[in-house]
Amino acid sequence: MKKWISIVTLTILVMVTLAACGGNNGGNNASSSAGSKETTAAPSETTKASETTPAAPAEVVELNFWGDWGGEGQKQFEAMADAFNKSQDRIKVKYVLQQDMITKFLTAATSGGSPDILFWDRWRTSLYAPKNVMHPIDDFMAKDGVNAGDFYDEAMKELSSGGKLYGLPLTVDARALFYNKKLFADAGITNPPTTWDELEQAAIKTTKWNGKKLEVAGFSLADNGLFNMYLQQAGGTILTDDGKTNFNNDKGKAVLEYWDRLLNKDKVYKVGFEQGLGEGTDAFATGKVAMTYTGPWMLTTYKKYGKDLDFGIVPPPAGPNGDKGSGMGGFGLVIPEGSKHQAEAWEFIKWWTGTKEGALQWAKMSLNLPGYKPALEDSFFKDDPLWKPFIDTLSFAKIRPQHPGYSIMEGDALVPNLQLFQQGKQSAEETLKKAQEQGDRLLQDNATAK
Repeated sequence: MKKWISIVTLTILVMVTLAACGGNNGGNNASSSAGSKETTAAPSETTKASETTPAAPAEVVELNFWGDWGGEGQKQFEAMADAFNKSQDRIKVKYVLQQDMITKFLTAATSGGSPDILFWDRWRTSLYAPKNVMHPIDDFMAKDGVNAGDFYDEAMKELSSGGKLYGLPLTVDARALFYNKKLFADAGITNPPTTWDELEQAAIKTTKWNGKKLEVAGFSLADNGLFNMYLQQAGGTILTDDGKTNFNNDKGKAVLEYWDRLLNKDKVYKVGFEQGLGEGTDAFATGKVAMTYTGPWMLTTYKKYGKDLDFGIVPPPAGPNGDKGSGMGGFGLVIPEGSKHQAEAWEFIKWWTGTKEGALQWAKMSLNLPGYKPALEDSFFKDDPLWKPFIDTLSFAKIRPQHPGYSIMEGDALVPNLQLFQQGKQSAEETLKKAQEQGDRLLQDNATAK
């Protein structure tokens, strides 16, 4: 009898020992949970230690953010980086001011030392994306459910190449018509112009000559680089779909005939007038020009003049057939392909450009229009009537053509010929013909990014 009890006792001890061993191994949890409940009663010393010792904190990822804005812009970028750094504890962004940024970036892209985030003039995307130095963000957008429709389509198009998206828009801007309310009132003009004809009549009424000396120009024609905007208003496009010039036609001729009428018949402007006022003199701010095309970046400057400059803003007047036109510009944030922390870089870009918090903080500090449209519903924009004309204009403004050779064509063929036309040295027909011939050659020579 005692022998039988001893055998049973021994058997129980063996079973308990085996169960205890099974509970502490790295084996199948299902098999151990199927055993007796007594096996989980007492944790081992190893288990206790792991439960009481806190996990080591994750290492903070440091990101370099390159940009070429110094001065006040640098302070604003640093403030945005600081705000992001304080919003979480995993990523730290540092803004690094770079002179000759693009050259340094391309060097870093091939030799190492690439930044993690880059402040980006959007029109450059079509030139540099084919070089494989920028990282597409499509997967990040899909993973986080970021809605592309919350951003301006034209700005997103400008950040795209080859069917891929390379960044998010930080700012958007467009040219609108600024007019001097006092000069308008003195001339008996009650409403700002909405058409080419109304602009012409307002310019005639506000122009002041003293003999052969122009004292007040009714309308500035100093920037012939705005030809593309006028061409849109005339119902045209600057390039064809297959990448050739598209202005040596009736639309282009309508623009030059309008300019010719303003310059030589109505005499509302004189070539070189603004340069002749002296370096650093703003002709509109000093009341020497009654109307001018410029963008939201001038709001801060013109507001500083207070009662000495009572101005209004309207969208660009429509052309002869009611067509509207303006150019959209602006900047974005992109991720270099050489960044070692692309996921973290995306978190910073998304926070700044793709949330109301980041977009509004940036807008209120920098007085720039954000590319994130939901932010424009804020009272900061809604309650200030000076923002409305730009927001209205952005609804139809177009980016520059994405042809790699467009900037070369415009700078080396179109603008020089337009200057000769304005100086009376070439006819409209000759100007458009030469600009077309030279422009098409440059577009063909630069059809691919180099």
